[in-house]
Amino acid sequence: MELRSQKAPAIRAEITVPGDKSISHRAIMIGALSNGPCRISNFLEGEDCLSTMEIMRQLGVEIEHPAPGSVVVHGARGKFTPPSADLDCGNSGTSVRLLSGILAAQPFRCRLVGDASLSKRPMRRIIDPLTQMGARLTATGEKLTLPLTIDGGSLSPITYEMPVASAQVKSAILLAGLFTKGRTTVVEPGPSRDHTERMFEYFLVRTSREGNAISIHGGQTPESRDFTVPGDISSAAFWLVAAAAQPGSRLLVEEVGLNPTRTGILDVLVRMGASIREVVEVMNQGEHSGAIDVQGARLRGVTIEGDEIPNVIDEIPILAVAGALAEGVTTIRGARELRVKETDRIAAVAANLRAMGVEVEEFEDGMRIQGGAPLRGARLQSFGDHRIAMAFAIAGLFASGETIIEDADCVRTSYPGFEDTLNLMRTGKGMRRRGLLVLGSTGTGPVKKQESLP
Repeated sequence: MELRSQKAPAIRAEITVPGDKSISHRAIMIGALSNGPCRISNFLEGEDCLSTMEIMRQLGVEIEHPAPGSVVVHGARGKFTPPSADLDCGNSGTSVRLLSGILAAQPFRCRLVGDASLSKRPMRRIIDPLTQMGARLTATGEKLTLPLTIDGGSLSPITYEMPVASAQVKSAILLAGLFTKGRTTVVEPGPSRDHTERMFEYFLVRTSREGNAISIHGGQTPESRDFTVPGDISSAAFWLVAAAAQPGSRLLVEEVGLNPTRTGILDVLVRMGASIREVVEVMNQGEHSGAIDVQGARLRGVTIEGDEIPNVIDEIPILAVAGALAEGVTTIRGARELRVKETDRIAAVAANLRAMGVEVEEFEDGMRIQGGAPLRGARLQSFGDHRIAMAFAIAGLFASGETIIEDADCVRTSYPGFEDTLNLMRTGKGMRRRGLLVLGSTGTGPVKKQESLP
């Protein structure tokens, strides 16, 4: 599949985005660990989350899928059956890392595999702590990559100081800690996403935090409960930048997750000069959600580094595009982790920006972007990475000529329907209300705080 993008008029739209990918993964897994049926609404139908669902079925978990976005997981109390074949994680790093924490405690052998891209991603970060807990994990690929064989069994609690902040590694250890006799503690060097801790709390699993240390006591079983997944702010990020960088644009994104560990992109865009308001804020099932109102402006370059990086790590490709559209220099440092994502995102972003006429200096842990130059349309590579494909489809909305992103099937891993929304944004066709193009449902659920739109 190719994504095609062309210069678009000012965006005036009201949209919703698909369910949060990180939360959808965790809802399936924690539901499978629970003591009964859990109905999950607004589940993301992307290929990554479907990989997690299929693996849980291979492990003997009954999962119903009665309608799009609706899943019923019948909890197995954390007792699974040996799979009869390899467990295929597709392109999903979240699947392989979090499931490893669960599988490390199961009394059987299994093997996790993935596609060519996932099979290049190193697994040492989970192998080391889970081995310390007593599991045997063997990565048979070069540089400790997939396939990953896990010989699970009885685990012991540990205190583990993570060398790098990572929500996936933290979650794998906490999930494994559920199966121990005692207290497992993870010490973070800096803040990372806290969806796992919030979902544990909602499913009545006790955790505790002291500073950067998060602890869980083993022997707890999640209580089965229904759960609604909020919209994914990482998916919304593409449209937020598209609107923020274009004076005269107006975008309202409704029913989107506003977890404080995920809203770093809003802080960055505000520093760049964008006008952004969170017009609705709801606290539901442990997660903040609501609406974001963006008005376009002339953006200016900023520096993104330090503790800010973990909370914008998935948004850096689209923030790099924002930097190219801004006046002045945008510098990104401390993002070395991007070298081992679905692709080397630093190299991929730099290559595509240069192809569009942007001056970029590449560092081992980031890049410096000289913004303000006119973008030119080009034929670009996705590098098999969904975020690269979508980020440069947005860049194409500002470029002269046509921008074509090749090998864009990867977008389906996280954002089914992205191409349709891109085309609607580009053409401006659809229903209108309050002067805005309506591209999705608009219900926000229980409202805690609401400001009227001008």
